[in-house]
Amino acid sequence: MDDQELQDRIAAFPSWHYRFEFPGGVSTPVSHDAQAKRHEQRRRYFFDALLQVTGGSLEGHRVLDLGCNAGLWSLHSVEAGADFVLGIDARQTYIDQAELVFEAKGIDPARYRFEQGNIFSHAFHESFDVVLCLGIMDVTSKPVELFELMGAVGAEILVIDTNVSRAASSFFEISSVNDPRNVVDHELTLVPTTEAVIELADQFGFQAVPLAQNMTDYAGMDDYRHQRRMAFICAKTASLSALPRASVPRHAVPWWLGAINPMRRLQRLRG
Repeated sequence: MDDQELQDRIAAFPSWHYRFEFPGGVSTPVSHDAQAKRHEQRRRYFFDALLQVTGGSLEGHRVLDLGCNAGLWSLHSVEAGADFVLGIDARQTYIDQAELVFEAKGIDPARYRFEQGNIFSHAFHESFDVVLCLGIMDVTSKPVELFELMGAVGAEILVIDTNVSRAASSFFEISSVNDPRNVVDHELTLVPTTEAVIELADQFGFQAVPLAQNMTDYAGMDDYRHQRRMAFICAKTASLSALPRASVPRHAVPWWLGAINPMRRLQRLRG
């Protein structure tokens, strides 16, 4: 397609969440520059960490992108050498945007597919090595089912980016989503603490590292700046020892948790 056709097709959408650059100076519009800077910093933060674990490339890996939006992270995955990427999102508009982006970028159609659907009711018939779970965990009331889904597709590596609760110890805090269009199931959601993500990952056979921040510009990133949001790399067999690890605050264990499970309380106190 020529530049004018691409511009017209881009303009046909009411809004774009991500800025994509194309030859000829064509790009997708975003509401402000800080939004574009935010996603570049996020790429440095958790996507570069993923590539560090996989040896600098996703060659030989199949990637599942949950809540893919317009396909930015699917595109990063393909450009990093992924053999195949499946992106799924509940909104058809985002699927249409992702397909336009990949078409305009000239990506081989055999290397990707985008599907509209709810991740919990969608039938996954393929296996994937890497699952991108970005902005999903904090907008669902089913964190256990989410891990079951990711484990069921055969994932060896998970990338989780989520809002986190500042509550003490390992908990899921009940919250509500400001925009109902962003919810996966219910408007009341369960937002995890950092420790809750680590413990839940462990239950499904993943070691998890909460990533230390490496942002050089916090424009549009107050949630990260104030540690209300964090990314994790989880792996079953790959070594995560070289990743920069964020410190996890040690909290006193509530008395009632110790009363329910004295052994767990003893283990925490010893830890």
